[in-house]
Amino acid sequence: MRLYNTEHGPAREDESGVLAVVDLPDLGDVVRDGGLDRIESAPCVEKVPLADARLFAPVPRPGKVIIVGLNYPSHGEEALAMFAAMGKPDIQLPTLPNFYIAAASAVTGPGAPIRLPQVAPAQVDYEGEVAVVIGRDGADISAFDAWKHVAGFTIANDISARDIQQRAITGDPTATIATAKSFDTFKPLGPCLVTADEFGKPLDLRIRTRVNNELRQDDRTSSFIHQIPDLIAYLSRFHVLQAGDVICTGTPAGAGLFSKRFLVSGDVVEVEVEGIGVLTNPVTTRR
Repeated sequence: MRLYNTEHGPAREDESGVLAVVDLPDLGDVVRDGGLDRIESAPCVEKVPLADARLFAPVPRPGKVIIVGLNYPSHGEEALAMFAAMGKPDIQLPTLPNFYIAAASAVTGPGAPIRLPQVAPAQVDYEGEVAVVIGRDGADISAFDAWKHVAGFTIANDISARDIQQRAITGDPTATIATAKSFDTFKPLGPCLVTADEFGKPLDLRIRTRVNNELRQDDRTSSFIHQIPDLIAYLSRFHVLQAGDVICTGTPAGAGLFSKRFLVSGDVVEVEVEGIGVLTNPVTTRR
């Protein structure tokens, strides 16, 4: 199913371009209650053209937003090249997933503006990602059982204030990577949630990011270093994964940090994922 959070309520896209609104709570609440089957069977109370619908994040306030880093070989290679240029050629990529937890309050929806924060407006960067939405609670989940805990997938743009992130990496005690990724509006999600049964395993989706129609990132999830079941198994050793949690699975090469092309007010960022859609957000300095 393709599911949307709209101003009219949660909706299914039963036919292309037309949303069937159902009389249920916010889609995020339905996910947290483990009730996606309720949406599939709920009667339609209104039909709305997708093009006319105001959309919100599929899960507006997840319990946790987990950010996985360095999960595409292409991104790892550019990171190593950057460290070598900084005079640190001996740095190696981690062999296990590395991750951070960002504030859920950073989540925003499709079409909503990404705001450049007043305290760190100069090096705001995009990272297009596929996001897993957890549909069933679990701790110490095995990789074999991991898919049973996946409600579906959406698109994320993992926005970061790179100057704060770089301060954290170099040991500044006043900065953290989580802070760099947790400013308001720094985690756009959308435009929809597509249930896990719509995809093959392992996941093989093309992901592309454009800024002002210029292609910046282009890769496939089949190149993941750590596949979805392994990520879920690993992360669930540290935290109970709860229905409604979001896992951002990493970004490919091409983020602005590596070309020093950061976002400025007036930019438009699009993240497109095969089988899910396009997440579009403008950039602004205005609140």
